[in-house]
Amino acid sequence: MKLAKESTSESHMKVLHVFKTYLPDSMGGIQQCILQMSQATAKLGIDNHVLSLSPNPQTGYDPGTHSVTQCKTTLEFASTPVSLEAVSTFRRLAAEADLIHYHFPYPFADLLHFLGQHNKPTLVTYHSDVVKQKYLLKAYQPLMHRFLQSVDRIVATSPNYVVSSQVLQRFRDKVDVVPIGLDPRSYPSVSINNVSKWQRRFGRRFFLFVGVLRYYKGLETLLEAAEHSRLPIVIAGDGPLGESIREKAQQARLHNVHFLGHVSENEKVELLQACYAVVFPSDERSEAFGISLLEGAMHQKPLISCEIGTGTSYVNKLHETGLTVPPKSPLKLAAAMELLWEHEEYAERMGCNAYQRFTELFTAEKMADSYFHIYQTLLNSPETAAAGV
Repeated sequence: MKLAKESTSESHMKVLHVFKTYLPDSMGGIQQCILQMSQATAKLGIDNHVLSLSPNPQTGYDPGTHSVTQCKTTLEFASTPVSLEAVSTFRRLAAEADLIHYHFPYPFADLLHFLGQHNKPTLVTYHSDVVKQKYLLKAYQPLMHRFLQSVDRIVATSPNYVVSSQVLQRFRDKVDVVPIGLDPRSYPSVSINNVSKWQRRFGRRFFLFVGVLRYYKGLETLLEAAEHSRLPIVIAGDGPLGESIREKAQQARLHNVHFLGHVSENEKVELLQACYAVVFPSDERSEAFGISLLEGAMHQKPLISCEIGTGTSYVNKLHETGLTVPPKSPLKLAAAMELLWEHEEYAERMGCNAYQRFTELFTAEKMADSYFHIYQTLLNSPETAAAGV
């Protein structure tokens, strides 16, 4: 069902984004990327429309700079929502669009691509390999390879992921790299008093983890590191592992670890401004980029992450913007935290470097310019002209 009106302003092109969930239902890394992308490219005259699924499609949601259509989920299998209604809706929206922009991984979008029977230019932002469903991946691979072969361009979010992904190496001749970018102006402004309240509560210096508490976030490693270092750590966010992680911290009597649960956007910004450093121990390739790291860099904070061959080590450069450690290594994670804690000048320099790297590589404006160029290239290609698009 349609949730927001089409833009009435003149636009150069209409882009249809396709992903399994979107605002207002969820706000993970991919949803944040689509939001930032849609907001930034709207300034370049692009009319963005997002097609997603929802168990309870809502009415009245208007993100302002783009429009959203939600189709009712018919069933969900292996974290993949499916909708019978979406097939006809996709065909209609694809017919109205100039270009289709898929966000991978979402196997049902692969099916929509072929069932939609459109001849529009296509690209895929390849956010992550399929990591968790290893056995189902074998059954899905033929469709996945056919889908990725059929689209016109594939966009990875970091050069690191291109090098380390066997799937992307298979299609290397049509892969571009466009890092995820953020617009600081899209974040709420907060008062210094609200920032100070967190420091009064947790101390002038504390480490901050922000994110959904999922299996690949390395939270068990973080708790073990907390036990070794006894440094103050604030965990903001909730998720599938929330209850078990809190129980483990309680059993280990980790009074230096503070769980806040879900926080608002205002509270998140306050915490990012108040914290000493951002710690991000994700240990699986499901963590393909790490927007929380990017948010830390945007707020001039030194960063700690794990080297997992993904974009996290593109955002966080060792000894330039912070420290990287091997995954699932609590002693080395604790040592990295202690190094930053004991060397404030070094930590401050890393934070300044992180912000400089953010402004050079990771702004929403730079991301929008890169996608706009790719869109134009696809729309002006001889193949597009021959198809009569």
